[in-house]
Amino acid sequence: MIERVWERVRKATLVSRVIVATDDERIRSAVKSFGGEVVLTRADHRSGTERVAEVAAAQKDAEILVDVQGDEPLIEPAAIDAAIEAIRGDSDVQVATLAVPITNPAEIMDPNVVKTVLDFDGNALYFSRAPIPWVRDRKGPVHAQHLKHLGLYVFRRDALLDFATFPQGDLERVEQLEQLRWLENGYRIRVAETEHESVSVDTPEDVTRVEQLLAGGAG
Repeated sequence: MIERVWERVRKATLVSRVIVATDDERIRSAVKSFGGEVVLTRADHRSGTERVAEVAAAQKDAEILVDVQGDEPLIEPAAIDAAIEAIRGDSDVQVATLAVPITNPAEIMDPNVVKTVLDFDGNALYFSRAPIPWVRDRKGPVHAQHLKHLGLYVFRRDALLDFATFPQGDLERVEQLEQLRWLENGYRIRVAETEHESVSVDTPEDVTRVEQLLAGGAG
């Protein structure tokens, strides 16, 4: 799966270098076996963003860094480019990520599917495992767009290095969502909406689903 994610990221036109960051020697060996670049990091990081920040500290020439999690085998290269464009096109944006409209109603109530809501400028107001926005009045027709957050982030280097110095807040601990640390510390997160769905492998059932999608020609 790591190799497939690596291959997908390499196809993004705005990505110039791909590094796999891990604290597992088995993953390090696997990446070397297929010719990828890999960095062995400390094992005490509390989140993937902290791990990327360790790597970023040594990459002094990299102004913008992308964090693609290793459990996203169906990530679309064009979606990666869209997230990068969201930060390249506005110097005030320090952090960017992706979201896709939810089309399967069951995902709205699924705590394994992270939802987000945005302000009028496309910045995240919140991320949650709960169904946000909650439709209170169901007596009449109500249009409410539900967005699924995709686990991909783009950072300016200075902001990424700042992240590792922030303490975990209550919201991050309760929801178990690292992106809430940014919001709790006053950062805005620009969200680029995409139509490119992705399936992260969080449960054994996800493995089966991804295998079926690949067999059907996805990605």
